[in-house]
Amino acid sequence: QVQLVESGGGSVQAGGSLRLACAVTGTAINCMGWFRQAPGKERQGVASMYTGGSQWTYADSVKGRFTISEDSAQKTLYLQMNSLKPEDTAMYYCAARTYACARPFLQKVAYNYWGQGTPVNVSS
Repeated sequence: QVQLVESGGGSVQAGGSLRLACAVTGTAINCMGWFRQAPGKERQGVASMYTGGSQWTYADSVKGRFTISEDSAQKTLYLQMNSLKPEDTAMYYCAARTYACARPFLQKVAYNYWGQGTPVNVSS
């Protein structure tokens, strides 16, 4: 069983930064990701990480601004978000894949555990 608990969301002005954290309890996980869902829109992949091979992938909309990382000792996944834009406003979710993986995924169907989400609001 895996539990994911996100934190770090909040309100910030455009151009600001936030760091999201996802605390992981349960079995070891090699593939994790961050997703977001704005009101009335589909949940989309933002960043993902394959810790087994130190591989990362990002959505085009966040490349160069967001960084996914992990602290394996603390069992925590992070998403550093810089140069935030109003279009980054959404609920952000942490996701984990507990079955075989060999590369990072941005597709939500690739993950079988989800956190409850943390809200991010970016004002102009």
